[in-house]
Amino acid sequence: MAEGNTPKDVAVRYIESFASGDPETVAANVTEDFVNNQSGALGKGCETRAVYRERLKGFLGAFEGLQYEVKDVIEDGNKVAITYQMRANSDGHSIDIPGVMVIDVRDGLVAERQDYWDGLTFLQQTKQA
Repeated sequence: MAEGNTPKDVAVRYIESFASGDPETVAANVTEDFVNNQSGALGKGCETRAVYRERLKGFLGAFEGLQYEVKDVIEDGNKVAITYQMRANSDGHSIDIPGVMVIDVRDGLVAERQDYWDGLTFLQQTKQA
């Protein structure tokens, strides 16, 4: 696999693309048949790039200045696990939430992701719990 296009590179590039705030930029990193699994109690998964792109509009709009700080990356074949710290402003509240994504890479794009994040911390930081 060419340098810059290893599964690790693809996964990190995908996570970093959220800082663009642009649904098209983020969606360009996933396959047409992308599967987005959300393990957080507050998350909702979806399938296909087209549906994901539409969902991203609301997600990115709700998290001003969204950035994922990559902490640790573990690569095993086409599967990559990344621990992260998600930071943004949501409805006037600063949020700082830990999480883990497990990403499957196929043909240089993200084919599936499993996102594990702390919904209770989100609710506490946004004064909803």
